[in-house]
Parts: sequence; C-alpha cells; structure tokens
Amino acid sequence: QVQLAESGGGLVQAGDSLRLSCTASGITFSTYAMGWWRQVPGQDREFVACISWSNVNTYYSDAVKGRFTISRNDAKNTVHLQMNRVTPEDAAVYFCTAGSTVIDVTTGQGFWGQGTQVNVSS
Repeated sequence: QVQLAESGGGLVQAGDSLRLSCTASGITFSTYAMGWWRQVPGQDREFVACISWSNVNTYYSDAVKGRFTISRNDAKNTVHLQMNRVTPEDAAVYFCTAGSTVIDVTTGQGFWGQGTQVNVSS
C-alpha cells in the first residue's frame, strides 16, 4: 500500500520561510518522480513543483519559481519543499505526489498524500 505522509505545515508570517516534508512508503522511492501540488478551498488544485527520479531535473510553477525549492533524499524516502518569501497567496493545503514519470506528476496522475495546511499571516 502506497502512503505519502506530509508534514511541516502550519502558520507562517508573510516574508518568512517554511519547509514541508513528505515521507513515502510502499513504492521504490528512487524510481519515482515526486512533486507538490496545492489547493485553496473552492479552487482547483494547482501544480507547484516536481523533481525527477534522477534528481537531475526540477520544475516549478511560475507562481513559486525563484522562491520555492524542491529536493529529495532517496536514502530517507523523503521529498522536501523549501518555501521562502512566503506570501498570503501561498496559503493552501499542500499535497505530496508521486508518479512514474515527471509528466505523471505535473499532470496530477499517480499517488497523492492527504495534504498539510499552510496558513500565511500578513
């Protein structure tokens, strides 16, 4: 059974930083592309970032490019999202995703976690 467990969400002040983590089980982690999506209540889910299985390529939405960094630690089956210079528009539920390919992750296919809430105070 595949499980993706997110952690690290909470309340952060605008301009500050937050680091999200996701630990995966039930998959051969090193062979999966990993990613993050987010969703604001009442809105569609939005792609945030993706990292290839090889740890060579990363992809970001325009909304977070230059502020967020995705990274992975295959030894710990963990993927992180470092969020810097957070704005109120970054407040959302953040979901960890895993896919066989980068395309799977960037199109919302594959496995999903339950999400972790990020709130931003202005």
